[in-house]
Amino acid sequence: MGAPTKLSLCALFCLATALAVSAEIYFEENFPDDSFESEWTYSEHPGKEFGKFVHSSGAFYNDAEADKGIQTSQDARFYALSKKFAPFSNEGKDLVIQYTVKHEQNIDCGGGYVKLFNCDLEPKKMHGETPYEIMFGPDICGPGTKKVHVIFSYNGKNLLINKDIRCRDDVYTHVYTLIVKSDNTYEVLIDNEKVESGELEADWDFLPPKKIKDPEAKKPEDWDEKATIDDPNDEKPEDWDKPEHIPDPAATKPEDWDDEMDGEWEPAMIDNPDFKGEWKPKQIDNPNYKGVWVHPEIDNPEYKQDDKLYARKEICALGFDLWQVKSGTIFNNVLITDDIELAKEKADAIWKSRYEGEKKMKEAMDEEERKKEEQEAKKSDDAAQPDEEDEEEDEDLASKSEEAHDEL
Repeated sequence: MGAPTKLSLCALFCLATALAVSAEIYFEENFPDDSFESEWTYSEHPGKEFGKFVHSSGAFYNDAEADKGIQTSQDARFYALSKKFAPFSNEGKDLVIQYTVKHEQNIDCGGGYVKLFNCDLEPKKMHGETPYEIMFGPDICGPGTKKVHVIFSYNGKNLLINKDIRCRDDVYTHVYTLIVKSDNTYEVLIDNEKVESGELEADWDFLPPKKIKDPEAKKPEDWDEKATIDDPNDEKPEDWDKPEHIPDPAATKPEDWDDEMDGEWEPAMIDNPDFKGEWKPKQIDNPNYKGVWVHPEIDNPEYKQDDKLYARKEICALGFDLWQVKSGTIFNNVLITDDIELAKEKADAIWKSRYEGEKKMKEAMDEEERKKEEQEAKKSDDAAQPDEEDEEEDEDLASKSEEAHDEL
């Protein structure tokens, strides 16, 4: 009995090892220093005023060094920075795109998303219309736009998700994760919590509908969709028609009314209590009612199933291509892999401690600022009120002035 057990354990170990070896990290960037300035490429596309990124952990953080990423540094600028890496295809594999975003400037309008490109990308020519494979991440503009974009390129078109995924809009770090699975399903996670999922075909317009209305079918002319009809035997009562308004019977002509001067006197009009409105015959069930006609459907001849909607033939670049009104966003911890569990482990290791540390430091800063403002306000109040000694001097001066006035 011992030998088979050992063989089973060995088989499981070999399988686990094989799975671990098969997992790949296609790209990872944690921005440990300012080497991104030489390793990444800024776009030089004409006609755009591009902003620069700086290496920073921001004004508040958990770890001043470990939390450093690249931060947008100039207001009202386009940002276009990208890096190429070894090309890969996710065909037959899962694809995970993950990174952190920190809008510490309390962003009012601007993007926080990333784009994945194929090898046709020319980094120095990258701009908003440059074709891409996938766009993913938060976008905020005013109170109306606070969404997570998930856009796929398919047959030359950029397809937006048919759902509204709300992004985080506070000033702290958050981890955004997109998982595209080889079974044509997807998940979107924020801080390792699933906020949306589903099927690619259902939630994007990759393909035309499977069914369409039969162009040959038409509703029969004698098809009756009225559930009820007027009762042909119902007749309007003879005393039904009454005026809506009548002269007020309680009104009397004023004694000082002059017909020659004021015109012919008429009493005010009031609502007629006997008014019944427009008469309508009562309704009865329509004996010819056939229900609401439903247009028959047929298989759409233009529909063709695609079991590889998820697959990207080639990915070999990642870029930040966005616009921000107010700068200050920090990007970090970029990961592209086929290992879902690895991505979750990295997100767990990053997020909670960083979020809690940032929040603690920010709250301490806010409290210090509040106290400083209170002190400044107190100083202003004190400066506005004269000292008691000054008041006594003013009273003595006024008294002496009165005495001098009396002597004169």
